[in-house]
Amino acid sequence: MPVPKAGTGPLGDLAEFLAPFAGLVRRSESRRALERYTTGLLADTADKTAAALGRVVPETNGQQLQELLTRTAWDAAAMDRLRIATMVARASVGDGVVIIDDTGFAKKGTHSVGVARQYSGTLGRVDNCQVLVTAHYVDRVFDWPITARLFLPEAWATDAARRRVAQVPAAVRFQTKGAIALDLLDAGRAAGVPAATVVSDAGYGEQPTFLDGLETRALAYIVAVPSATRFRLAAAVAADPGDQPVPYQGRGRPRNGPTLATRLPSADAPTLLATLAPQTWKTVAWRTGTKGALVKQCARVRVYRTGRRGRGHPSHGWLIGERPLPAHAGEAKYYYAWGLEERRLGDLLELVHVRWVVERFYQDAKGELGLDAYEGRRWPGLHRHVALVMLAHSYLTLRQSYENDVLAAPPPPTTAPRPRRRPPAPARGFPPSGPAQRGGVATRRAR
Repeated sequence: MPVPKAGTGPLGDLAEFLAPFAGLVRRSESRRALERYTTGLLADTADKTAAALGRVVPETNGQQLQELLTRTAWDAAAMDRLRIATMVARASVGDGVVIIDDTGFAKKGTHSVGVARQYSGTLGRVDNCQVLVTAHYVDRVFDWPITARLFLPEAWATDAARRRVAQVPAAVRFQTKGAIALDLLDAGRAAGVPAATVVSDAGYGEQPTFLDGLETRALAYIVAVPSATRFRLAAAVAADPGDQPVPYQGRGRPRNGPTLATRLPSADAPTLLATLAPQTWKTVAWRTGTKGALVKQCARVRVYRTGRRGRGHPSHGWLIGERPLPAHAGEAKYYYAWGLEERRLGDLLELVHVRWVVERFYQDAKGELGLDAYEGRRWPGLHRHVALVMLAHSYLTLRQSYENDVLAAPPPPTTAPRPRRRPPAPARGFPPSGPAQRGGVATRRAR
């Protein structure tokens, strides 16, 4: 997204955008600090900490901005709900998807809330960091953040002294990232997010309880899965005779017959896909990138998920394999799709690869808006900072849409300088009957 390289003076259209949010705080000084903090996040300044913004943004100071985050009474979740309602009304064509992901903030020390030595996909390793779980909306025209929550490691969740100092709410308990993601989805749906499909990477695709939660909520999904994930071919399950009684021999307790796990052992994704005929693999292109069309060989087969200890599981969908074209470098990848039975293979690949949108959001939110710049140690301050960054990003989404004539209404008056233009992002396409398509894909009819 083009991010204005603005100065630190007032932005006329920003004040208009922020007007509905002013009611979240009581005092006029706090409303002024809200506008000044958001202006600072948008300003052409490298350091987005409250102290640094207080030095460069006029008519405020670091203490006022820090108090907005730590002492002023306002609810970050309420800001998210109001912002979501605004974006649904002004920046949504409906029938979108929600991308679940997380991002890491490298930290030093042990006192910042939630900091621990833990894996971060952002850093690509285990390191001292915080991890923020996010939900992001995307349809064929728009994309914007829904909400986010910090992952609280179990060592933090069970440490009453650290919780008290970091002001972690009593209701916050240890949850896996998948459980947090389900809460974010529930919050988004309650706020009216028009999406019935979820996309995520393998970090969530390998969590059975997360997938169970999506199915319980009747949310269709396509997720990346590790190669070791085990399934059963749907055709083999359909042919299975089921549990058979063992003839009683007249002594002792009656014996049980062979279980499904014994009769029909599960297999990992590469093994199952290796059983497919060579002609099953199709060449599929899903969008045009900066270096041309993104093309892979793909195949799919109907499978059942595997329950604990190899037990049967009622969930069945598509196991999808993706591999480089012959003579091309790259690794094979695997996906599982549920509730998307009628989608074409090319459409499913296009859908799962829309995850690149959230990576662009992280890039913009960290590089331009200071998502990772919060230096406080407490739970409320961190989540208020994140809510304000998402508010600034949503403002930019609306501004860009007006400038590109995506929205019919004229842009509000502004005193901001022209945005710095980034090379245009690749066109985003979506399958029919899901998020609608933009642009053509030559192999869209591949099954």
